[in-house]
Amino acid sequence: MTDLKKDFKELFSGKREPAIIEVPSLPYLMVDGKGAPESAEYAAAVSALYAVAYGIRFALKPTVEYSVPPLQGQWWAPDHDVFTTGDRSAWCWTMMIMQPAQVTEEIVTAAMAKAQRKRPIDGVRFERFEEGTCAQILHHGPYSEEPATIARLMEFVSAARRRITGRHHEIYLTRPRTDAPEKMRTLIRYPV
Repeated sequence: MTDLKKDFKELFSGKREPAIIEVPSLPYLMVDGKGAPESAEYAAAVSALYAVAYGIRFALKPTVEYSVPPLQGQWWAPDHDVFTTGDRSAWCWTMMIMQPAQVTEEIVTAAMAKAQRKRPIDGVRFERFEEGTCAQILHHGPYSEEPATIARLMEFVSAARRRITGRHHEIYLTRPRTDAPEKMRTLIRYPV
């Protein structure tokens, strides 16, 4: 069985101390949107993403067996102040799930057609994504406590004489709907 989390261990594991890593070009399912993570639009988009991801997994099962990797998200806003003022409806996001190298456009198209029969999958796309050199840190605890972890990462970036060159990126190593907030683990990453 293929385990993408083990094959790309550096991308799915981290420490509470910041580090610089290299993120190669990899295939992803992606979907874009705007709004709070508790919004109906966000829930529908993530559901569509998983529907296609599991369809691809099923299609590959005769030749490649693997677990669907963790959900990832990039977050931004035209006005960065919305992240401190609490206006979550103005947040923009791209949610994504890494795919195995064996996934082709044809497999994705077939999985999307099958998923579309059960639910809308508007906006889901398949593309390669490369962040390159990134600063990364592991956050333990609820999302509401991320600012302190992000501040530590920013201090590290500044001390390394680097600057942020891309979007806030999170990799969800635990399940937000079922895991207790204090047990949650989230990788926080920024291209530098």
